[in-house]
Amino acid sequence: MERVVPMAPSTVDLHTHTSRSDGVHEPSEVLAAAAAAGIRTLSITDHDTLAGYRELAAGAGVPGLQLLAGVEINSVVDGTDGLREGELHVLGYGVDAASDEFEALLSGQRSQRRTRYQLALQRLRDIGMPVDALSETLVFHDEAALGRPTLARLLVQAGFAESVDDAFRRILSSGKPGYVPRQGVGPRAAVRAITAAGGLASLAHFAEAPSRLDVLRELKDIGVRGLEVYYRGFWAETVARLEATANELGFVATGGSDYHGDRESYAEAHANLWVPPVVADQLRAALAGTALPITDSP
Repeated sequence: MERVVPMAPSTVDLHTHTSRSDGVHEPSEVLAAAAAAGIRTLSITDHDTLAGYRELAAGAGVPGLQLLAGVEINSVVDGTDGLREGELHVLGYGVDAASDEFEALLSGQRSQRRTRYQLALQRLRDIGMPVDALSETLVFHDEAALGRPTLARLLVQAGFAESVDDAFRRILSSGKPGYVPRQGVGPRAAVRAITAAGGLASLAHFAEAPSRLDVLRELKDIGVRGLEVYYRGFWAETVARLEATANELGFVATGGSDYHGDRESYAEAHANLWVPPVVADQLRAALAGTALPITDSP
């Protein structure tokens, strides 16, 4: 298969993570790196928290860069075959960050994450890979959404894994000895909450989408309006198939780097990212009329 060759430096990145969920860098660092790389429309889509977005929206911003409210909700799927680890990740764009109802749902998700994190620490102790002492040295933001990448980094630091990828492959993924199943809301609740908060729900990195039209049509019926087509990790053939699927079902195409900061700098990730500029325009058009879709930096 062929990799996607960027036609030009991408000006759009609608999928990034910071230390407020499972990314490495502070929100301000991700913003500065994205701006330096030439991004002009950016969405911080931390898992189950808007803390990073709120911090950036309240700051001075970057001239010429538009910051789009975003979040990624890891929804739990029951009874749907063939979905990786029984999850569907739903991106929410243009959500009202001041919505108490939406924050209540995210708070519940973060509480489930903290419980899972503690259970995973216990599981790692049980299999002879304790990282509790290292975990106790970490300082988490009050609204931080804990995730497995944090555990993976601790496993690397403790010498139990060679890399984050290695930790997931051998220890933390479904079916591996350190895996603890996720608890939380299902896709229906996630999509409805995003929509009620004035946002647009888009499926994240769902490479199986072209072969799961049954799932897509069901999700469209409950309010999904977008599909992540231009994902940095997708092959060119996958992107082409996803483009056709999005067009067939009338989905807004979204895309981004899914940058976490483990493997490379943002500049290095950006060099392999291609999201057509029209994607930002189409998303803005789809969000027209929502409460707080975009924050313009001064």
